[in-house]
Amino acid sequence: MTTTSTVNSAAQDIYASLNGSSATKTTTTVEDQQNRFLKLLTTQLKNQDPLNPMDNAQTTSQLAQISTVDGITQLNATLKTLMGSMQSSEALQAATLVGHAVLVPGTGMQVISGQAAGGVELESAADKVSVTITDKNGLEIKRIDLGALTAGTHEFVWDGKNESGTAVADGMYKVSVTAYKGDTKVTASTLQLASVNSVITGGSEIQVDVGSLGRVSMGDIKLIL
Repeated sequence: MTTTSTVNSAAQDIYASLNGSSATKTTTTVEDQQNRFLKLLTTQLKNQDPLNPMDNAQTTSQLAQISTVDGITQLNATLKTLMGSMQSSEALQAATLVGHAVLVPGTGMQVISGQAAGGVELESAADKVSVTITDKNGLEIKRIDLGALTAGTHEFVWDGKNESGTAVADGMYKVSVTAYKGDTKVTASTLQLASVNSVITGGSEIQVDVGSLGRVSMGDIKLIL
């Protein structure tokens, strides 16, 4: 699924292609610059003082400059093509995620039929990691000890029961994480479970729609379940 801006962009590209306006304008600009330079250089050579001809080093330097400009122009065109190919490849990879569950940055945890899942991301290894689940009023419902974890992304599940063993109502709860390496606190963040609904290809980067969390970039997806 693409946005309206993507459709409009595609239509503009097709229109430009049919008219040949975009490519022709760019090519003409580069060729005009080269032709003007060569014409100027030829005129200088024709009208130079025979007793004081143009220095060979100066002529070579000017030729090198126009060659450099031409090379940079071609390099930019090549890079643009490569970037377009990479974005197309990334879009195809993102399309395969539609319908899959993923972990992305977030502080929510949805309980459905007495089950819930989430994740944590640690900047470095920790000896003790625990998550605290609270309700919409900020009251603590459950604390889960995840033990020692390595750096990176980790998932966990919750049986939907509070500290007394009573099942909580289905709905959205909030989760936070604390992690320590000895007495030193480790930087950690929570990840929320979401489902990929669609892929958005308009703009400078590929994004995916994950429901209530909105749109996230491919780099925000920490784990595919």
